[in-house]
Amino acid sequence: MHQPALHALTATDPELAGLVESEARRQHDKIRLIASENYVSTAVLEATGTVLTNKYSEGYAGKRYYEGQQFIDPIELLAVQRAKDVFGVEHANVQPYSGSPANLAIYLAFLKPGETVMGMGLPSGGHLTHGWTVSATGKWFNAVRYGVTKETGRVDMDEVRDLALAERPKVIFCGGTAIPRTIDFPAFAEIAREVGAVLAADIAHIAGLIAGGAHPSPVGHANVISTTTHKTLRGPRGAMLMSDAEHASALDKAVFPGLQGGPHNHTTAGIAVALKEAGTEDFRTYAHNVVANAKALAEALAERGFDLVSGGTDNHLLLIDLTSKNVAGKPAAKALDRAGIELNYNTVPFDPRKPFDPSGIRLGTAAITTRGLGVEQMPQLAAWIDRVVTAAADGDESVVDATAAEIAELLAGYPMPGWA
Repeated sequence: MHQPALHALTATDPELAGLVESEARRQHDKIRLIASENYVSTAVLEATGTVLTNKYSEGYAGKRYYEGQQFIDPIELLAVQRAKDVFGVEHANVQPYSGSPANLAIYLAFLKPGETVMGMGLPSGGHLTHGWTVSATGKWFNAVRYGVTKETGRVDMDEVRDLALAERPKVIFCGGTAIPRTIDFPAFAEIAREVGAVLAADIAHIAGLIAGGAHPSPVGHANVISTTTHKTLRGPRGAMLMSDAEHASALDKAVFPGLQGGPHNHTTAGIAVALKEAGTEDFRTYAHNVVANAKALAEALAERGFDLVSGGTDNHLLLIDLTSKNVAGKPAAKALDRAGIELNYNTVPFDPRKPFDPSGIRLGTAAITTRGLGVEQMPQLAAWIDRVVTAAADGDESVVDATAAEIAELLAGYPMPGWA
């Protein structure tokens, strides 16, 4: 059953409670490889389910527009200080509701409509909010985009510099949503300084790895850092903005009153708990294990003939082109889900297929590492993925059912926070 137990919800709304229980069981029974998902601790679950959700707190600590903040202010200040301690930043804002609003605050703080922003193109692994065409950030601003080279699947920093010198962006984004390699923050910083741009590092995917010392930090290189608080950081669904002192005021004004009203205090509390956990030695071990698992899984998949974009991974994330396996990403992802392996279909660089029916799949090791799986399980996981992808190409559903049973048997030995 779900932990904490849902006694009152079950009594009041058994239909909804049943759906929540079913989702908790699903999370327990699946090998969850979606790179943007994780399991939060029971302490984070408890914090986000408290009476803090009852309180409205428009403004910042000490400067609120509502009374009754005697305990809310210390909670927010605690989250802010823990963010500063964990990441070593001069300033932190824990109020953004999610990653996209946090990125939009960067635009409001440092750009005027029509001015130029540069970011990684979505097909190369960037994020919608880095100036992609269907996003408001691509409609309201002059967005120029860099990508990766076809031969290596990696960013060519000389090409980034040439583009920046030609276009003179006011803001440069580095980071993205499907980047399996280490981000060269110093090189991006040098380019930003040369063209007089604000460098914004979007570390939503790798924040936990940075906190745990398993990925280089943008601190000291990027003027502004945005991140979600879930994914590898293993917190609730929220976001943070961090910066040096020079850019702090503009960011704060962009978040409130520029984009938002009152913060979600229950989420702020969950962020504070997650940041406390991220400052421990156990979390450092976890972060390094995430990367070790990803590398081991990448090696095992490569041995089975899978085409890994960029040839492997430096972090938690793998991007795989399934063209050589004679199956598209979408049917493969759906077959894997039925077999107990949850991931997402994804475009790959220079993908000839459409985004809703792309050539690739994206997977990550953050959640399975939280469950306690280690490098010794990665060859078996690769074997299951290979078996199901091959079955998806052949239309063999019997393999899917057999694999699901084997996975359920394995996961029974690995506890999940939130389910008992």
